[in-house]
Amino acid sequence: MTSNPFAGTAPQIAPSILSADFGRLADEIADVDRGGADFLHLDVMDGHFVPNISFGPAVTAAARKATNAFLDVHLMISEPVHYAPVFVKAGADGLTFHVEVVTDVAATAQELRKLGVKRVGITLNPATKIETVWPAMDHVDYVLIMSVVPGFSGQKFMPEVLPKVEAVKKRLRPNQRLEIDGGIKPDNIRQAKDAGVDWFVVASAIFDQPDRAKAITRLRASLE
Repeated sequence: MTSNPFAGTAPQIAPSILSADFGRLADEIADVDRGGADFLHLDVMDGHFVPNISFGPAVTAAARKATNAFLDVHLMISEPVHYAPVFVKAGADGLTFHVEVVTDVAATAQELRKLGVKRVGITLNPATKIETVWPAMDHVDYVLIMSVVPGFSGQKFMPEVLPKVEAVKKRLRPNQRLEIDGGIKPDNIRQAKDAGVDWFVVASAIFDQPDRAKAITRLRASLE
C-alpha cells in the first residue's frame, strides 16, 4: 500500500475496513496489503447523521499501528470540525466531511486544514445536489461521490449518481482526485472509471471474499 495516493494518476483501490473482521484487524489489513490494495478507507458513523454506529478514533489508531498506508477517514458524523483533531491525532491522513452537516462548505474545508488535516475531502449523499460541493472546490484535495445511501456495507450500487461524477471530473484540478464509495464490484467498477473516478472504495467485494488478493486482482482486471 502507498502513503501517498495523490502521487500518480493510476486508479486506486481502497478497501473499506467496515467489512473487515475487527477481532483480527491488523491481520485483515496485512491481508489486503499483501493482496495489492493501494490505501485504506475508514467509515466513521455516529448513529446520528447516519443510522448506524461504526467506530471512532481508537480503531483509527489501531489501523495506523497496523500500516503505513494512507488512511482515508470518511466522517459520516454531525460535527466533523469538532472531532477532526482526535482523528488527526489517531493517525488519519485524509478526512472527508459531508455537505449535509455544515452551513458553509468552503469555511469547513479551510478550518479542517487549520486543524492539521493533511488532505481534506468533501462528500454528499446520493439525493443531495452536486452544486452544494462547488463552493469548496478550491479548498479540498478530493471529492467523494456516495453511490449508496451511507450507513451500511453491502448495499447495491446506484448508477444514477454517475452524472455527478462526470460533473465533478470537469472541474477537478490535476492535483485533485475523485473517489466513489458504495456497492463497487467487478461488474460496475468500469462504469465508475469511465465516468471519471480515480479512487474506488470497496468493502464487501474484498473483505467478504476468501481470497482478498484474487478479489483485488479481479477488480483491477475489470478496470482495463
